[in-house]
Amino acid sequence: MTTIRAPRLEELTPANLEAALALRVRPEQEFAVHPVADSLAEAYVRPRAAWPRLIVDGDRVVGFVMAFLDIDWRDDGTDIRSGLWRLNIAADEQGKGYGRFAVEAVAEELRRRGTKTLHVTWHPGEHGPENFYLTLGFEKTDEKVDEEHVGVLPL
Repeated sequence: MTTIRAPRLEELTPANLEAALALRVRPEQEFAVHPVADSLAEAYVRPRAAWPRLIVDGDRVVGFVMAFLDIDWRDDGTDIRSGLWRLNIAADEQGKGYGRFAVEAVAEELRRRGTKTLHVTWHPGEHGPENFYLTLGFEKTDEKVDEEHVGVLPL
């Protein structure tokens, strides 16, 4: 009998840090996502806003996801948002549903916190993640942040 394992999120620890730092997306995708080390630095300096997690399947680290929580989007207190900050799926693990799992896990965490919408930004381009996010139900807005498109998913 085969045991089917579901992916899960895990907090980062000294025991899994090296695996997290070793994650690499496909070379043609590097323009669209920061390395995990950059994300962990962001999480370190913004601990109240960052929710970093590893995506694990069995004993394999297959990806990294980080949500942002209650960010003051316009720096004036009028637009507080939460959403998906970073998503890195290992090059050889893409196309297996881990990205979808990660987005759904972030959505569930935000729902648990009472959030009504999940925001994401992405770099446009042939190898960018736009189709992935649109397929998951994100709606592309007219808004841009530093040349990145903004999408929103009602929760």
